[in-house]
Amino acid sequence: MRDIVTDRLIIRRFSEADAAELFEYISNPRANCFMADKVSTLEQAKVMAQKRANDASCVAVCLKETGALIGELMLHQDDEHQADTYSVGWNFNGKFEGKGYASESARALFEHLFTQRDARRLYAYVEDDNFKSQKLCEKLGMRKEACFMEFISFVNNPDGTPKYENTFQYAILKKEWLRRHT
Repeated sequence: MRDIVTDRLIIRRFSEADAAELFEYISNPRANCFMADKVSTLEQAKVMAQKRANDASCVAVCLKETGALIGELMLHQDDEHQADTYSVGWNFNGKFEGKGYASESARALFEHLFTQRDARRLYAYVEDDNFKSQKLCEKLGMRKEACFMEFISFVNNPDGTPKYENTFQYAILKKEWLRRHT
């Protein structure tokens, strides 16, 4: 993917040089779904940065002015039978919250997927207690399509049993996106 540039951001492939800034937000995940990426050392963050650098389904979101990494976007193309469908997601450093960076970058990614990759449908899974991501989905024009009860487990309860999370699915079609943005 070529870099995507917005008014305030650059969305680009990860590099090994992103390790320290990546460490800032993956060392203490704010949503359970990112617990699998949790690291506790800078060395582990370097490994994760390298992994992301070789993974086209994860892109870095950086401030245009300074180049600082502030978060990431995920885009996973479905299998060959639904190759025009992408699962999308985001994870941002809490220090940059409330400035509109998540919506600006996600909007740019959606535009790229719909116009450059000919996506027909985008969807996102959001835990029922992740109100900020739910609000972002709605801001992007996505509709809530489903609530999967006890859908998935990312963490354990204090007794060691899996804590299953209720998860919403949000989605938007290309024709809906184009209607809103033309």
